[in-house]
Amino acid sequence: MIEDIILRHSQRGMDVLRPYMPKAFCEEAVEALLNLPHGVIFLTTGFYVAGYAETDGPLGTEVLAQALKKLGYQPVIVTDALCKDYFEPMGLEVEYVPFDADASFYQDLLLKRDPVGLISIERCGINSQNDYANMRGVSIRENTATIDQLFSLAHKKGLPTWGVGDGGNEIGMGNLKDVISKKLSLVPCVNKVDHLVIATVSNWGAFGMTAYLEKLTGVHVFPSYENMHKYLEQTVAIGSIDGVNKVHVCTVDGYPAEVEEEIVNALQDSLSN
Repeated sequence: MIEDIILRHSQRGMDVLRPYMPKAFCEEAVEALLNLPHGVIFLTTGFYVAGYAETDGPLGTEVLAQALKKLGYQPVIVTDALCKDYFEPMGLEVEYVPFDADASFYQDLLLKRDPVGLISIERCGINSQNDYANMRGVSIRENTATIDQLFSLAHKKGLPTWGVGDGGNEIGMGNLKDVISKKLSLVPCVNKVDHLVIATVSNWGAFGMTAYLEKLTGVHVFPSYENMHKYLEQTVAIGSIDGVNKVHVCTVDGYPAEVEEEIVNALQDSLSN
């Protein structure tokens, strides 16, 4: 199943968390997504690493956003200056959030755009120590717009939310914060979502959701590996870096490109089964 594919090659403990998730967690998340009325859907991404946005997140967000667009939704990317010019060349709308944005900014954004749902893909959320931190526990608060506040406001308004994460410090991983505290050596994010998708690499989680969108609707929305890699090259040319080795290369979380191609091809094959 698709859930097995996106959890291959696990190195950060997502396989440890899987028993605490529904068996078909990704499929269930997409079924709920398809129940939304057609309208604006916010997608947020952008994780600060050594002065740049890492390569994990923007690619998965672009793939999922394009799929939603083909299905009649209006994706709007909500991010900060780290992802400047990542999405507009792909024909996607973007709302940029200042690093010092407060609750009123997010309230105004919700009023202006009136989204039907919110999706986070590899976006840092506030943790149980009231900080924004990377996988090594180093604070990145000064370089992280508090977009998780948008999700908190959405909950109060009854808007459904989705989160994709691969470590424990991303928006949505608050659903498993107690398990993460006990099982993984990480201070967990506390932000919860209605539908959580875990994956070895967050991009893969977004790819899995896109595969299910095609599987459940019969509409061709899953792109080729070649198209995905071309977009990855574009973001690296702008400035994104591999979050593990901190180099401007077309890899994600330290995995060779061949591994990502394996995952994409396996998801493609699953669509014909």
